[in-house]
Amino acid sequence: MRHLNRALVALVLIAAATAPALAAPKAGDAIDRAVADASRPADQRATDAIRRPAETLRFSGVKPGMTVGEFYPGGGYFTRMLSDVVGPNGHVYAIENAGWKGAVKADKAMLADGKLANVSVDAQPFGTVAFPKPLDLAWVTQNYHDLKIAEYGKVDTLAFDRQVFAALKPGGVFVIIDHEGAPDLTEAQIAKLHRINRELVIKEVTAAGFKLVGEGKFLRQAGDDHTHAIFDKEIQGHTDQYALKFVKPKH
Repeated sequence: MRHLNRALVALVLIAAATAPALAAPKAGDAIDRAVADASRPADQRATDAIRRPAETLRFSGVKPGMTVGEFYPGGGYFTRMLSDVVGPNGHVYAIENAGWKGAVKADKAMLADGKLANVSVDAQPFGTVAFPKPLDLAWVTQNYHDLKIAEYGKVDTLAFDRQVFAALKPGGVFVIIDHEGAPDLTEAQIAKLHRINRELVIKEVTAAGFKLVGEGKFLRQAGDDHTHAIFDKEIQGHTDQYALKFVKPKH
C-alpha cells in the first residue's frame, strides 16, 4: 500500500508538471464569458445581434493581461467586455471626448459602483492621445469618422494616427470599425452621413507607419447603399461596416 501511495503521488506530480497552466485563461474563453456576462446592461446586450461583439473582440486579438487604449467608450458597450477579457492583470485606459457631455456622464455612471477596477476613463479635448503606459491594443469603433467633424473638435487625423502609432508597443494593434461611406466624401458630407470610406481610413493609417494585417467582413451589410445617414430609420442598426486591423511593425 505504501508503494501504491508513492506511485499515485508521483503520477499527480507528473500530471501537474506537464498539464497546461490552468491559471492562464484562454482568450476565446474570456471573450465568451465577457459577452455572456449577465451584469452587462440590458439595453447594451439587446444590440449584440447587430454589433457582433464576440466576432469583434476575436478579430481584435484582445487577450487577458493586455493594456488597451479605447477611444470614445460612450457609456461602455465594449469597455465592459474589454475589462472582462483583459482581467485583473490588464487594464483599459479609455479617452472620452470632453465635449460629449452625455457620453462623459454615461462613462462616469459605468464606473460608479467601482466594479470595473481595471478601467480608467479620462475626458479630454477631441483627438487627444495620451496614455500612461504603452499599449498592446488601440481601439476605436464607429467613431473614426467623427474625427473629421469639426463641430466635435478640430482634429488632424494624420497627426492623430501618428500619435496612436507612438502610443503602441512594437507589434501593437490598432483596430478601427466604422460605417462605410462612398469614395471622396467631403467633410461636410461625412458630418451629415456619419460615414467614412474604408480606403481613406487605410490611406491615412498606413501613412502613419501602420501595416494593414486584417479585415473582418462580419459587419458587412449588402443592403446598405451608403447614401443614408446612419441614424436614418431606414438603415439604422443595419449599416454596412468594415473592420480593419493594423499593426505597428516590430522593426
